[in-house]
Amino acid sequence: MTTRRIDFSKFSSIRIGPVVDVAVIEKGDALPKEHFLIGHANNLLVGPVPPPLMMLGKDFDYIRIESERLIIGAATPTGKILSFCRRHDIGGFEYVAKLPGTLGGMLAMNAGVKAHETFNLLLEVTTDRGVFGKEKIPYGYRYAKLPGIAYEAAFICTKGYDAELAAELLQLRSNQPKEPSAGSAFKNPPGDYAGRLIEAVGLKGHRIGNMAWSGMHANFLVNLGGGTFDEAMALIELAKKRVFEAFGTALDLELKIINKSH
Repeated sequence: MTTRRIDFSKFSSIRIGPVVDVAVIEKGDALPKEHFLIGHANNLLVGPVPPPLMMLGKDFDYIRIESERLIIGAATPTGKILSFCRRHDIGGFEYVAKLPGTLGGMLAMNAGVKAHETFNLLLEVTTDRGVFGKEKIPYGYRYAKLPGIAYEAAFICTKGYDAELAAELLQLRSNQPKEPSAGSAFKNPPGDYAGRLIEAVGLKGHRIGNMAWSGMHANFLVNLGGGTFDEAMALIELAKKRVFEAFGTALDLELKIINKSH
């Protein structure tokens, strides 16, 4: 097992975090104990004192068709998945257009757009603990309780890439801010939208230091340049407090906070 020195202020999508050594796991490596898997750090807010971290290496970056199933390694980037499906006329993955990250992150969050979600076509997941069929994995809106660290997954391979659907789903992301962010900060509460609630309590565009709730989409916590972990946390806590006081709704984080004090 090797290590990779990563500056999270450049590597993470929200551009916040320290410089730390991350364990890189390849096939045959024993998983280090009590390490947090970071993937491509697209939905992570890494604090100044993170726990030990690990990531999957290039051995887990692959995609192939096998016995009419689509087999994808957990370190495979979403862009590579989309290109493969387009090239081989495979449907069901149109929603990954402009969705950052890797398959591992998609599985862990049951990522998707509207009704198009990662678990829709999932057959089974191979983890460090074995092979688990979808029916053995608790999952729902933007969450999945994976039994261990995902190494690869098998999906139904359906013919018919839908370019019109891909364009339609991509259009749904046109209201997302261009500044560095970790994607949607909060999950949408049942029957409502986190962005609507944050905007309703007057926080759309609200800024603390160099972090802000986006003026384009209130559920995006954006880094305006040099933003810090403490500024981000202050905005998160402020939104949770105001929304609960105004509506009695407890906002549930979609982004993951990685710091020993949380």
